[in-house]
Amino acid sequence: MKSLSLALLLLVAVLFLNSCAKQSSPMGGPQDEDPPILLSSSPENESINVKPEVISLEFNEYVQLENPNQTIIITPKLETSEIEYLAIKNRITITLNQELEDSTTYLFNFQNSIQDITENNPAERLRLVFSTGTTIDSLSVSGTVDFIHPYDKPDLEDVIIGLYQDSDTTDLFTSAPYYITQADSAGSFEITNIKEGTFRAYAWYDENNSLKAEFRNEAYGYLSEPLEITKNLSNLHINLARADLSPLKISRSVSTGSNFDIVLSKAPADFEIKHPAKNKDLFYRLDNNTIRLYHRNLTNDSTEIELQIRDSVGLQLDTLLMAVFLESERSKQDLEITTNSNLNFIDEINAELIFNKPLYEINYDSLYFSYDSASIIPITPDMVSFPDSSHLRTKIKIITQIPDSIAQSKFTLYASDSTFQDTEDIWNEEEINTTFTRLKTDNLADGIYGNINTSKTPILVQLLSSQNEVIREQYLTDTTYFEFTKLEAATYRIQAIIDTNGNRRWDPGNYNKNIQPEPIFYYMDEDSGNDKLILRGGWTLEDQNIQPRRTSGFETNNNTVNEYDLIQIPLEMIKISENDLTY
Repeated sequence: MKSLSLALLLLVAVLFLNSCAKQSSPMGGPQDEDPPILLSSSPENESINVKPEVISLEFNEYVQLENPNQTIIITPKLETSEIEYLAIKNRITITLNQELEDSTTYLFNFQNSIQDITENNPAERLRLVFSTGTTIDSLSVSGTVDFIHPYDKPDLEDVIIGLYQDSDTTDLFTSAPYYITQADSAGSFEITNIKEGTFRAYAWYDENNSLKAEFRNEAYGYLSEPLEITKNLSNLHINLARADLSPLKISRSVSTGSNFDIVLSKAPADFEIKHPAKNKDLFYRLDNNTIRLYHRNLTNDSTEIELQIRDSVGLQLDTLLMAVFLESERSKQDLEITTNSNLNFIDEINAELIFNKPLYEINYDSLYFSYDSASIIPITPDMVSFPDSSHLRTKIKIITQIPDSIAQSKFTLYASDSTFQDTEDIWNEEEINTTFTRLKTDNLADGIYGNINTSKTPILVQLLSSQNEVIREQYLTDTTYFEFTKLEAATYRIQAIIDTNGNRRWDPGNYNKNIQPEPIFYYMDEDSGNDKLILRGGWTLEDQNIQPRRTSGFETNNNTVNEYDLIQIPLEMIKISENDLTY
């Protein structure tokens, strides 16, 4: 019995001592708002002729580490997977487990990785610099980064800026940079303690914290030419944009029911099918990255298709393939139709109907606009068009002028069932009723007028809604003056794309061909920093000038020297064989 009591006392004592020794936040008292302060380090900051295997830091209070592998920036780069971090009481120990380079300055930027254990206050501006040689490298590169698309941008604090040795074969997609830093919330950055040499500069939005860019889904930017760093460099700017560099290829082609599918490695920017029976017996539609072929007459037979595909970065694939159309008992897909309903108009209705399959025939007897219980405007073939009559037949536009003599404001596009027939002889089963509203004259604004302050043309000027939807466009070839008239009272934005290759859309360039993204400028009030234009009924907004944005490069003494001015390479189609689609 005595031995049992003694054992219980010993157990209680051990539990008490363990609770006293456990590192935890103190209870009660005022909130700790002071960051940890570094008392000493080994090696000391700015030491020379040192090559430590272990780095230790001592603080004035108990500390902890928060994601050190992701938040501690080390330059030049080390193998982060080999480094071991340990926090015990008020001391941080970093075991490198690798040999440091000779005559090299190392910088450990701890950012917010070291925090106190009470309130998670991070140590402020904590950096450790030392050299394995006789001097501390002191060159620097500073500047800014930004996303080339002006709206709905991610946080700039997640942008990595890196320098790669020009003699190294790695780049932003294959390895972490030799020198690295992160941008602040305003997009500013500085890389310090650089050794004199030649480097390539990149920036990317490191969403997955891999210290490498993912060219399929992360925005990135670069300088076209290497940097000769022999002195401090400032005012560098890099724009970021998404550009999918993955290989363009046909992943597979297969019969699907009575149709034939061509599945691409990614969605194309453009494609063209060449065949004698195109849009007569052979039809097709695009759904993301899949082209589906329909043939009205072939069953258990095949035909040769010539296919030309182009992706967003300019790669083009020309190929011939045999499309096989088999007899199938599979039920055919219903014809589905979506419309741009509930839109406002001024004097012309622009109705748009999108079909999930190619359209073959329209029954105009049951297709019209109604504007009261007994009055209609019949829709005739001359009012209907395909946006690309030689290409896809999955979208039609119905454009109808409404005369002033009609006083009504509500107009309903009506199509009964069996109005539209697709290439598989399926008719629409549901009727269509979609309404358009004519705006009153006193609700209209006169317009928005302005100038793009650049000498570069052609320019695609886009008027956007407050939700960044394109409302109208103007394509300027011999002028930089734009005007959008008879506008609904609303809030707008304006952006201008410098269309360097003349294809009437924005292109992201091509890193592998050293082609920069096309510049995008946008309206911004210089005094308020507001990028929106508020337009009231009867208003006119004149002199809404759009200033050029910085392109990737340096700016000195208010004279911009950038890659767009120096390099103007058309985004040419790159013709390659189907079996030679790697970088």
